[in-house]
Amino acid sequence: MSTPDRRALVDRSELSVRRQCQLLGIARSGIHRLRPAANSDDDPALLRRIDELFTTWPFLGSRRMTAMPRAEGHAVKRKQCSG
Repeated sequence: MSTPDRRALVDRSELSVRRQCQLLGIARSGIHRLRPAANSDDDPALLRRIDELFTTWPFLGSRRMTAMPRAEGHAVKRKQCSG
């Protein structure tokens, strides 16, 4: 049985993931928790607004540039505002 097939056998509701990985002979690092996407990095309206802010105030840092869209209600990460 291939490694991807064994990874597919891991069930989070039964035994602990650690024990299942030991029994299947696979690394726990290969099992990733599925997280819902909080915010899409490709939101065109948000990217346009960040670009407008940067064009208006090019001397502001990433912290201030992040705070401005947040004050307008956007969910922004600091890495989105740093270039």
